[in-house]
Amino acid sequence: MEKDRYHPEEIEAFWYQKWEEAGCFKAENYTKKPYVIVIPPPNITGYLHIGHALNNTIQDILIRWKRMSGFNALWVPGTDHAGIATQNVVEKELMKKGLSREALGREKFLKEVWLWREKYGNRIIEQLKRLWASCDWSRLCFTMDENLSHAVQTVFVSLYKKGLIYRGTRIINWCPRCTTALSDEEVEYREEVGHLYYIRYPMEGKGFIVVATTRPETMLGDTAVAVHPEDIRYKDLIGENIHLPFVDRLIPIIADQQVEQEFGTGAVKVTPSHDPNDYSIARRHNLQFITVMDTTGRMNKNAAIFAGLDRFSCREEILKKLKEKNLIEKIEPYTHRVGHCYRCDTVIEPYISEQWFVKMKELAGPAIKVVHDGELRFYPERWAKIYLQWLDNIHDWCISRQIWWGHRIPVWYCSNEKCPPIVSVETPERCPFCGCGHPVQDPDVLDTWFSSWLWPFAVFGWPEKTRDLEIFYPTDTLVTAQEILFFWVARMVMAGFEFMGKKPFSSVYINGTVRDKTGKKMSKSLGNAIDPVEIIDEAGADSLRFGLISLTSFGQDVFLPDGFHYKGRNFLNKIWNSFRYLEMLAEKNQVERISFSAIREEIEKLKISERWILMLLDRKIQHVSDCLENFRFNEASDSLYDFYWHQYCDWYIEMSKMYPEKDQYLVSKVIPVLFYVMARTLKLLHPFIPFITEELWHRLKKFTDVDGDFIATSSWPEPDGFSFEETLEKMDEIKKIVIEIRDLKTTFRIPVNHNLDVDYRGISLLSDPWHRTMVEFLARVRFNSVERSLQDKPDDEIVRIWESGWFSMKVRGIIDIATEMKKLSSEKDKISKIFEETSRKLSNEEFLKRAPAEVIEKTRKLQNELASELNKIEKNLKLLTGSNHECDN
Repeated sequence: MEKDRYHPEEIEAFWYQKWEEAGCFKAENYTKKPYVIVIPPPNITGYLHIGHALNNTIQDILIRWKRMSGFNALWVPGTDHAGIATQNVVEKELMKKGLSREALGREKFLKEVWLWREKYGNRIIEQLKRLWASCDWSRLCFTMDENLSHAVQTVFVSLYKKGLIYRGTRIINWCPRCTTALSDEEVEYREEVGHLYYIRYPMEGKGFIVVATTRPETMLGDTAVAVHPEDIRYKDLIGENIHLPFVDRLIPIIADQQVEQEFGTGAVKVTPSHDPNDYSIARRHNLQFITVMDTTGRMNKNAAIFAGLDRFSCREEILKKLKEKNLIEKIEPYTHRVGHCYRCDTVIEPYISEQWFVKMKELAGPAIKVVHDGELRFYPERWAKIYLQWLDNIHDWCISRQIWWGHRIPVWYCSNEKCPPIVSVETPERCPFCGCGHPVQDPDVLDTWFSSWLWPFAVFGWPEKTRDLEIFYPTDTLVTAQEILFFWVARMVMAGFEFMGKKPFSSVYINGTVRDKTGKKMSKSLGNAIDPVEIIDEAGADSLRFGLISLTSFGQDVFLPDGFHYKGRNFLNKIWNSFRYLEMLAEKNQVERISFSAIREEIEKLKISERWILMLLDRKIQHVSDCLENFRFNEASDSLYDFYWHQYCDWYIEMSKMYPEKDQYLVSKVIPVLFYVMARTLKLLHPFIPFITEELWHRLKKFTDVDGDFIATSSWPEPDGFSFEETLEKMDEIKKIVIEIRDLKTTFRIPVNHNLDVDYRGISLLSDPWHRTMVEFLARVRFNSVERSLQDKPDDEIVRIWESGWFSMKVRGIIDIATEMKKLSSEKDKISKIFEETSRKLSNEEFLKRAPAEVIEKTRKLQNELASELNKIEKNLKLLTGSNHECDN
């Protein structure tokens, strides 16, 4: 590789291969304290998106930091079989060939899925490797691996035997597209504008009762109309019967406390098989349950003349016929929450079905207590409240799915219907109750999350008592997204206590959602998604990682502007070029092998600039460590960025240029300190930008001895304990006067590198020869101490009061002070007129009453900007006249 250019594509691939070959990511030193993260397993259907990039960058930062801090750091990778999503993808592929899963049959279809998984299933893993995640890839797990399948079966049987798993007929969420049950957490609700239909239901005698509904197609399954018992409008109608249109069925009017009197007319249709609230009412009143749709969302034989219609087509036909019968009172626009399948976005259907459930109340107890006791902490803390609210109101979990891809439910049924279900980890040859042969297995599979909730211990070999399980469980930190707080996080905590007797982790960091600059969530469907692989191809993974993390405030959503990774790319170039400067400086001055220990031993012999940068480095080490301990990633990255670019490069490297070539102090002190700060800063930066730091770490070996074959396995720096408070104060003074002189040059368009003569009097800092030399070099000036008073200054000087003294810059032949003053005075007059006009407008009551709020705000903003500009002009006029401060000197 060329030394004078940074090639991320070459460097990143080179060092990742070296790390893997050397086993840098393997947690094999069992004498060290473990630190463990298990990856939230991405779906095998997935592509690496920007949310994955953020989540996995955070995990990688933590694992690299802990590895360097002396822990036996383990990051376990894996993928999820994603039952519904994967089956949908494979079915779509089959459709292109004119095939269907039903035509293939279960066995052949599953072979197709395994073939698809073999071809595409590790695509996202390969993309994660492009992000250069430092997982132990030898431990790659898949939720359908044999040992994980065994764990799933063991858990099902255990919970069934404890009475916590049962089979029951209840109303559940049903996806007509995927033809499967969904848990409550798998339904995504969103506000939609629909209609509220007011329908006249004919009374058995005469007259009508008007009910309001958003779903007229379900009226065919009505078994009652309900009113509130205290609603005086309907008090005399309770107990009467209604003729249900189209199906010629008498249904009663009942009273129930659940009815909201304010909704519609206060009378509601009760459809127990197609509404969860109606289901509860029906159970209380012993009503009939009539299902009017099949599993695909088409109307069944109970729908009478509408049988065979799609549910939404049925709605239109029913409305048409109700209008013909004059049974529509009115139709109003109505905004309500509509549930959609989280995988295919189909509108879900509440549906009566026989399913398998887990009783969750008992399991939730320890998961609630561990948070109340402070033994499991959320970052940010607000997520603990949301987690607890969900667990406090938890419902039984519907775990069966009517699909083919997934963990088959370990339940068999004997042909003798009198025999109970056979629940077993092993496949039974015969019925253990009656001896009949060939029991038939339940056709359903388990919810994908039923395997995922075992992840923190199943990946270590549970239910076997393995060495890994003993050493690495419980894990330490979980980094995940808010969307799966209930799906996954809470359930893992419950499973951890139920099957391991311990919490699965101690800390949960919830990273924010990645959004575009307008605040919209990034997604392919919206056309605003950013492909992280494209950024890696363009600018390297380090640029992507640093750009992402620098925008990631503690647990907040991340708003990505266009070119968000440019900050990282530019920073890498700065690091690369500054290191090249160090290399050339050391080679030019023929520096021998640098001893870092000598720096610490001879600290008192160092000048102010060296003591200053070492003190700042010490503080930076402590600050970055504290930030990482508290999951404040962007604070750590921004702090390092500021230190490296604006302190180390802008100031310390500049100060190193004060010395002539082969100067004894430069060779023996300055260059060693430059390399010392570089080496320790590279360590601090490594978790964020691992590749450029590894490359430069190995280049350091030419000049000094470093610990560890790789920076990835070197030790995390500890503060040296330097304490030079007076040094920091003096350097702040030096920087302030340098910045002031540079600003004055810029204000009056004098090139910053143009050397000027400067008279001064009464500035104590400049009485020290070395301090004065530093300011002269950095500000490009030549100081001259004078005894004259400020009043005696020549007309061709720019004066600035400083401390109890002053300095004046000689600008004769460079700028014409009279011309500058004339320009400034003219500009002042012009701006003053606009300022006065703006102020008059803002003091006018009529303007404030009539003008739009945004116009008033814009005017106020203009007033503030004009005031600031006037202040600036006044200051510059005083600098030119020497009247910028009272001073007796």
